[in-house]
Amino acid sequence: MGVWRFVQDEILGMRWLDRLIGEGLSALGLDTGGRLGGSLRFFVYDTVKITLLLCVLIFVISYIQSYFPPERSRRILGRFHGLGANIVSALLGTVTPFCSCSSIPLFIGFTGAGLPLGVTFSFLISSPMVDLGSLVLLTGVFGARVAAIYVLLGLAIAVAGGTLIGALHMEKHVEGFILASGSVDIETPGLTRRERLKYAREQAAGTLRKVFPYILAGVGIGAVIHNWIPEGWVEAVLGGGNPFGVVLAVLVGVPMYADIFGTIPVAEALLAKGAQLGTVLAFMMAVTTLSLPSVIMLRKAVKPKLLALFIGLCTAGIILVGCLFNAFETLII
Repeated sequence: MGVWRFVQDEILGMRWLDRLIGEGLSALGLDTGGRLGGSLRFFVYDTVKITLLLCVLIFVISYIQSYFPPERSRRILGRFHGLGANIVSALLGTVTPFCSCSSIPLFIGFTGAGLPLGVTFSFLISSPMVDLGSLVLLTGVFGARVAAIYVLLGLAIAVAGGTLIGALHMEKHVEGFILASGSVDIETPGLTRRERLKYAREQAAGTLRKVFPYILAGVGIGAVIHNWIPEGWVEAVLGGGNPFGVVLAVLVGVPMYADIFGTIPVAEALLAKGAQLGTVLAFMMAVTTLSLPSVIMLRKAVKPKLLALFIGLCTAGIILVGCLFNAFETLII
């Protein structure tokens, strides 16, 4: 248990980095216990921590992903039927792109290739909500138990949502050009280990360039919340005293655009200020799964009725997860 605690705090959570930055800022004459010094410490620590974790995680996950190009993923999904297909699709989403916008082109390709609509929606829900990166990051911030339950409940939302959409036979609500596009089954040549390493490096560098502004924005917001927003305000709005805290967190999170790396520092600051765990996790799920840009992109592929159903199912599932976490918070932590 002591070894795992060390891994969680010092390796994944990088507490050593926080102490090092605190000592460095103190040596420069800054009071890290004050608002300005504390904000700067939070900003530097979380920026460096998340950037390091992002690079390592994306490199590792991209190397794994190199074994699952779209053609191979489609063939894998095509072997399964019924509930099993939805489960495999949701699991496959954990090793694919990190944000909802980058998941939609794969969703369109899978749907155009003739895979069942419910199966492709399980993938679309799972991919941004529960990836391997979120598991590692959440473990470092909230602990292994919270991270595991978050991922399991996220997969449950993906499987349930996709299964329901499949049962309702909503294919007529997919735009015609998607269903008519078909798919060319191109056999992907085998990659050498060097080529896979090169691919992983390029993915890590490209993703870092794309998401780094959102990391800075998220850490900046987190620093303001952590050191400038009165604790009583956060507790009043997102604490246990407000029965609508989860719903409010979801409504605030939906218009935003970020991935797990940008939402972590905001969630960390909110939790430290007294927000309930389930409310914070619901906010993270809403931001990563239902961002406004991704909804706009998805509207190009599906008609309003199916889009509304997708949003409604995800929203209901996220609110349910948040309420469950809040109800059993003392048992989970």
